[in-house]
Amino acid sequence: MKTVAILATLDTKADEANFMRQEIEALGGKALLIDLSLVGDSDLQADISKQEVISAGGGELDQLLIKPNREQSNPFIVAGATKVLQELQESGKIHAAVSLGGTQGTSTCAPILQALPYGFPKVMLSTAASGDTSPFVGIKDITMMFAVSDILGLNVFSRKILANAAAAAWGMAQSEQSITKSTAKGVIGMSNLGVLTQGAMHAIDLFEKAGYEVITFHAIGAGGDAMEQMMKEGIINAVFDYGLGEIADGVFGVLRAGGPDRLTIAGQLGLPQVIVPGGSEHLGILVNEPSKVPAGYENHQITWHSPYVFVPRLNAEEQDRVAQSIGEKLAHSTKDTLFIMPLKGVSSYSAEGGELYNPDLDAAYWDSLQKHLPKTIEIESMDLTAQDHALVERAVTYLINKLES
Repeated sequence: MKTVAILATLDTKADEANFMRQEIEALGGKALLIDLSLVGDSDLQADISKQEVISAGGGELDQLLIKPNREQSNPFIVAGATKVLQELQESGKIHAAVSLGGTQGTSTCAPILQALPYGFPKVMLSTAASGDTSPFVGIKDITMMFAVSDILGLNVFSRKILANAAAAAWGMAQSEQSITKSTAKGVIGMSNLGVLTQGAMHAIDLFEKAGYEVITFHAIGAGGDAMEQMMKEGIINAVFDYGLGEIADGVFGVLRAGGPDRLTIAGQLGLPQVIVPGGSEHLGILVNEPSKVPAGYENHQITWHSPYVFVPRLNAEEQDRVAQSIGEKLAHSTKDTLFIMPLKGVSSYSAEGGELYNPDLDAAYWDSLQKHLPKTIEIESMDLTAQDHALVERAVTYLINKLES
């Protein structure tokens, strides 16, 4: 029998949580209610009470109720529920988790679900799931479902939505697939961008023929950050960091910006890695008015990824700032790290025939990288484009040799 944890503020969502429990039990599962409320009480008895949650988070309910407010209590609720849920998951006592709530409940439950490992089923029924969900999902595999109506009372509409969310969590719990059960020789993490896809496909083919699996990450912010997190969790054994557009956009705070850990974890963990600065010669900038060049970029080489994504080629000074950032992030990298510079273009945009083709800027970028890259890593240049098969084969061969030596 699979057990689904239900996270809810039972002082306001008792009827809805109880209905979800009944739905899970009707499917043949078991539900475990975790109360995230603070002030109000409920006739519905939780399996893990709010007192237990707050205590697990290092707080005392009686003290918090003297002058109750969410700002003061929420850190204890989040920390406690996270600790409880992780312990239940690690001990195999729960097999999925589902939360329900409005903006407040979603904000509370998001970090709790994000703390659970990849692959563990996480469903979030939310009134906030129709807008920008990135703060709630982060880099984890959370399934967000729009509640459409407010989660306040049972009616002909809400019953079906609640039942769907409960069934989704229970259904995911039935799968016996596990991320850790790869039968391959190892798992390669690879970043990629659309301007590198042909090269990425060649790399995947080569790795798979050699007996390895490849997890490819779309390097537009959350993708690269997720790759770094999977390194920490031991899912990834080696890295082909093929797309560094997240570093360029991070320097200028635009669309594809990665987080502070981007390009640092493999070096810290000592994982074999090959780095190609793919897609880092340009930016991705989201614009409000389609096909209108933003102020400050009138003198740049430009193209458009879509009518709303503006792509300027960086000038020499801007490329130098990106090179400096790459060098700083690789400061912890020593052995088993190879940096390859494609001298004839680091993406299809800057290769010959591309909209951002500029050999002078390519040469300037290489000069900057040689100045800023740490001397503790191997550095090579190849008179090729980033997607040329010979360059990809060099990267793949290097990683396989390191893994099998």
